[in-house]
Amino acid sequence: MKKIILLLLCICFSISNSSAQSNRFGFEKFTGKDGTALNYRLLSPDYNTTRKFPLIVFLHGSGERGSDNEAQLKWGVLNFATDEALSLHPAFVIAPQCPKEEQWANYYQNDSTGVFLMKSTPSKSMNLLVDLIHQFVRTHAVDRNRIYITGLSMGGYGTYDAIERYPNLFAAAVPVCGAGDSSKAESIAHIPIWIFHGAEDPAVNCLYSLDMLNALVKAGAHPGFTQYPEVGHFSWLEAYSDKQMMTWLFRQHQ
Repeated sequence: MKKIILLLLCICFSISNSSAQSNRFGFEKFTGKDGTALNYRLLSPDYNTTRKFPLIVFLHGSGERGSDNEAQLKWGVLNFATDEALSLHPAFVIAPQCPKEEQWANYYQNDSTGVFLMKSTPSKSMNLLVDLIHQFVRTHAVDRNRIYITGLSMGGYGTYDAIERYPNLFAAAVPVCGAGDSSKAESIAHIPIWIFHGAEDPAVNCLYSLDMLNALVKAGAHPGFTQYPEVGHFSWLEAYSDKQMMTWLFRQHQ
């Protein structure tokens, strides 16, 4: 009986803690020049205007698409909003929500080789997101040399898409269980990248991350790479709980 009560207390504490972290993200909406809107949540540091802070862009997976401006906080991003994270690594965090039926990345996959190739134009959501980033940097105390991007699953694809299209915008990237256009590796070889994937991922083949790793190394880059054994698609649970990754990320500068 005591064990059951203790377990229930732990569950209640975990739910309460997640709720508190979610409440630290304000509700925001960005409207593009054509009137198209992109919902996003914003975490701000405890700051004054005499200092500048890093900006993290967090891209959610396909299951969190929609218009509620809530679902994108389900996985990973709350790790940036813990008491410890806010104390050690104060930063702005933008967590946009991709509308249903849309994508962060705009790739097509070659049917014969399975290779992903980037289309000439970004997706609508990526285009809006980049406009949002530029506006946000102009109006907030952001360190322009410390803009980071990370994402999981569909957001992992989006992370590669973003740095391949805008290689001079980001100081570092952490793609988690994603895929990119390996033919563009040379253009992003200067960006510090740490790749994460589960070895038994049934949704996004871990070979996609290995392809990007090999292409980056061939291009002269020195990316980090973590492949979790006996882990499926939920590799982000461990990736965003990795304190070493957090410390590494916030150390990067352009």
